[in-house]
Amino acid sequence: MPQEPSTLSPEALAERLKKGERTELLDVRSEPEYRLLHIEGARAATRKLVDEMFSSWPKDTPIVLCDHFGPRAEDAARVLAMRGFTDVKALEGGLDAWSQAVDPLVPRYP
Repeated sequence: MPQEPSTLSPEALAERLKKGERTELLDVRSEPEYRLLHIEGARAATRKLVDEMFSSWPKDTPIVLCDHFGPRAEDAARVLAMRGFTDVKALEGGLDAWSQAVDPLVPRYP
């Protein structure tokens, strides 16, 4: 059974981004959801990007995954860990938590 993914609080992610720490912030929601709203600096985890990750990214790349509430990001973190990535975290509570704790300008949606 895969290990439970590590999570990162919205506040810790905000601090990491503020400090300019190397972090690949990937949004694992669908492209229409991503276009609707996303955290500034996040990239949509498109098929093309995922293929690039698997083929050429160093396995120790710091990656934070986000989604709406957290479960999809946690699932994606498990997949990356199974593929050998060693520094993968899921944003705790997803974009909804980010909006409430860090950036209320990121709209909340049902």
